[in-house]
Amino acid sequence: MGLLDSLENNPALRSALGQLGAAVLPAVLSEVMGSNNQGGLGAIVAKLQQAGFGDQVKSWLGNGQNLPISADQLRAVLGNDTVRQLAARYNIPVDQLGEILAQELPKAVDQASPNGHLPHGA
Repeated sequence: MGLLDSLENNPALRSALGQLGAAVLPAVLSEVMGSNNQGGLGAIVAKLQQAGFGDQVKSWLGNGQNLPISADQLRAVLGNDTVRQLAARYNIPVDQLGEILAQELPKAVDQASPNGHLPHGA
């Protein structure tokens, strides 16, 4: 079972998302972390490092505690337009989407990098 599959069954996220159905969350995360507009998880990690969030990314890649990133910081890296478009497409409040992404992106990077680095093509 992959990360996106397990998110469908996360009761905390399901209740926090309100009108967003559990089936939509994996689609949103897949769109952000997939190869669509952002270039994949590796490209997002590179953007975060270039934007000065190297310590956070390093903690996500390592085996220890994941350092947090705020919704505003993540929105600045992904781009306000991208986040607004996703929120509109899935009928999710922008602030709520930002919070969800800020919570889930570190987990996604952590799970995708069990050996301390992302696999090629991630």
